[in-house]
Parts: sequence; structure tokens; C-alpha cells
Amino acid sequence: MLIGLNACKKKTESIKPQFEDITESVYASGVVKSDNQYQVFSTVNGLLNEVYVSEGDVVNKNTVLFSIFNQVSALNLENANLNAEFSDLGNNQSKIQDLKISIELAHKKMQEDSILFVRQSNLWKQEVGSKLELEQRELAYRNSATAYKSAKLKLKDLERQLSFSSKQSKTNLAISKQLESDYSIASKYDGKVYSIFKEKGELVTTQTPLAIIGDAKNFTLELQVDEYDIASLKTGMQVFITLDSYRDSVFEAVLSKIYPIMNERSKTFTVEARFVRQPPRLFPNLSVEANIVLQKKQKVLCIPRKFLINEKYVLNADGKQIEVVTGLKDYAKVEIISGITATDELTLPKE
Repeated sequence: MLIGLNACKKKTESIKPQFEDITESVYASGVVKSDNQYQVFSTVNGLLNEVYVSEGDVVNKNTVLFSIFNQVSALNLENANLNAEFSDLGNNQSKIQDLKISIELAHKKMQEDSILFVRQSNLWKQEVGSKLELEQRELAYRNSATAYKSAKLKLKDLERQLSFSSKQSKTNLAISKQLESDYSIASKYDGKVYSIFKEKGELVTTQTPLAIIGDAKNFTLELQVDEYDIASLKTGMQVFITLDSYRDSVFEAVLSKIYPIMNERSKTFTVEARFVRQPPRLFPNLSVEANIVLQKKQKVLCIPRKFLINEKYVLNADGKQIEVVTGLKDYAKVEIISGITATDELTLPKE
């Protein structure tokens, strides 16, 4: 209740404390961010060959967004593909089959030489034939046995070589495909293309973003809180939000995350909040202001903050300073715990 007082022909503002509801809160400012919002980067350098999406398009995870032109990569992939086909184990069965035929012939030759050697040995025991013939049959048998054994070893070696070449060429093909896939840039999540920074034919580097993509429906509030206030906050606190896009509305949110490191330049901490009921239309990077509620009290004795002197004194109607104990404070008023009552008349301090 305001009372006008006339003193020395000047009008001095005075009041009596009132019982009111009061809310203590922390101010924060920030922006709207879509969930999973991120900047799209290329992992390779080159010329932008194709842009497959437009701003505003809704895309699914793994949707190809851009392709980067690189002739060398395309030729390497084609060469790896040809080498993989050439080295494929299935395409080299004829070599294995030829060697198996050679083994079979060597085995038959060894059997024949073995029979002739045994026969000549029996004849020699009967003193038929010469020792030279026996030695020649033995030598022929040993040579054919060695040839047969060598042919089998060659088969194992050929199979090992072909298997290694096949696996190696397939691995090289997989590497080439992976390198080639680096030149196709796909979406990491389901979402919406909010911005595209490059056009077809422009130079692309790994340091320059190509686009911004984020969730098309769900949004997060990213807020900056002063270092002096961060110790008072905890997740789950109520937050009241105002946006320039909805000037006549106040939206409720809940503090959902507090980042544990301070930005040394701005001396602020980043916190996140989630809408309790989201506005009908939102866009990334909309500016917001917020009040994070620390405490609420109903029907407590309050005075305007401008009547408080040095945070602990007030002036009564006679101009005498009275010490008070304060409680909750907001930007306009302060709770009075003791020192004055609702019947005391207070005078606005002179500036």
C-alpha cells in the first residue's frame, strides 16, 4: 500500500509491508537446440560432387547427404575389385585341378615303377638279369616317388597361395570400399536438415562444416548460468522460459543437465532444460531467457527491494534505520523474516 508524504514540499514514497507469494530464482539466457543437433563434416578433402538434400528436408539415419569427387579413389576401388575377382579362390580352381591331375599321373607312374622295381628285384634274386637293370629300376622308382611327393607339396603350396591371395584381395577391396565410402557423407541420425553451407562444385575440407542436422520434433534448452549461481542449482528444478518468438507466453521446463566445467572466457556454466509442454513450433538457435526456481514461499511478509538498504536495513516513517533479517529475494521484492511487521510504515531511501 503506497502513501504519499509531503515533506519540504517534496513527495516521498512510502509503503507498508505486504503478505505476498515470492519466488527466488536464478536468471539464465541461452538458445533452443534440437536434440542430436550436430554439424556435418567431411572426413576427406575434395570438390563437392553432389548435394542430395535441401534445407528443411527430413532424413533418416544413413541417408546420403553429399558426395565428394575423387577420381583416384574411384580408380583404386575399380582396381581392387578386378584384383579380387582375379584372385578369387573359386576362379582359380582350374589351376588346382591341373595340379591334381599331375599328382594323379605321378602317382600312377610311381606305382608302375614300383611294380617294375619289385619284379626286377625278384628276378635278381633268381639270378636273372643284371645288377645294372636292378639299379635302373630302383632309381626310376625313387625318382617317380620323389616326383609324386613333390607334386603333392606343390598342391598344398598352391592352395595356400591362392587362399592368401584371395583373402588379401578381398581385404584390399574392403579397404578401398571403406575409403570410397568416406567420399559419401551420410546422416548420423533421423532428423531434419536445418542448414546447408556448401554448393555443388565448391571445395570441401575436413575443417569446414557442410550442414547442420538435428531432431525434427524434439528440442532442448541450452542455458548459460553465472558462476556465482551454479552452486545453487540441481537437476529437476522448475524453469520458466520466455522466447522472443512467443512474446506473450511463458513456458515451463525442467532442469535436466548441469555441465561440470566452467567456460573461462564467459565465466558461465552450461545447463540444459527440457520443456514440460513444448511450443507448437520451434527452430534451432532461437534465443531464450529463463528463470530457474530455487525456492517458493506463499503469503510471507515482503517489501520492494528498493526499500532495502545495504541488504539489511530499512527506514521507518521517522527516517530511522531499522535492521531486518531477510529471506527469499527476487528481482522486485524481498522477504522480511524479522525486524518489522505489516503495520510498520517504511520510507524510500534517498539515492
